Amino acid sequence: MKKLVYLISPSKIKKNFYSDLDKVLSHKNVKFFQLRLKNIKFNDYLKIAKKIKKITSKHNVKFIINDNFILAYKIKADGCHMGQNDGTFKIARKKLKSRILGITCHNSKILAKNAVEEKADYIAFGSFFRSKLKPGAKNAKLTTLRWAKKNIKKPIIAIGGINNFNYKKLIFAGAKYIALSSYIWDNPKLKPEFAIRKFK
Repeated sequence: MKKLVYLISPSKIKKNFYSDLDKVLSHKNVKFFQLRLKNIKFNDYLKIAKKIKKITSKHNVKFIINDNFILAYKIKADGCHMGQNDGTFKIARKKLKSRILGITCHNSKILAKNAVEEKADYIAFGSFFRSKLKPGAKNAKLTTLRWAKKNIKKPIIAIGGINNFNYKKLIFAGAKYIALSSYIWDNPKLKPEFAIRKFK
């Protein structure tokens, strides 16, 4: 099965999360798992990250830490995802060396070109649809994905409000991976292990 999912964690990690994650990753369509937690003490973040790393390693999924390249370095994560305001990319690259570094470019061709020059390993665009995770996020357009497919020689990740009805148009427009979070972890109708099966 093709790995097309870039899975992002829920905003809070509950006790049953680890077993849910294990079941979700066993479906084999997730390429990356990003741990994204805000307002959390470093040591608590560290404990959670170590537990998750065991699960991602078991399923051969790349483990990415959001924003915090120091934590990514400390736990030997596969990489770090950075926004436009998460410290300088050059410092992160120096610290993480050849590990994966991805960067958010919203809907901006200029930011995408800059990210390529900075040697980002992937480019993320979004939000394409209304997102529970980032309700105030800027809108991104399919035309940006089509442009990136022609002009950016890096994997493209589409982010924001993606579900089982709208994901294919993003893939057809040029996204190599689709970022999922709410549809998997906060789905009122499907458990995470069943929600992930909708993406092929």
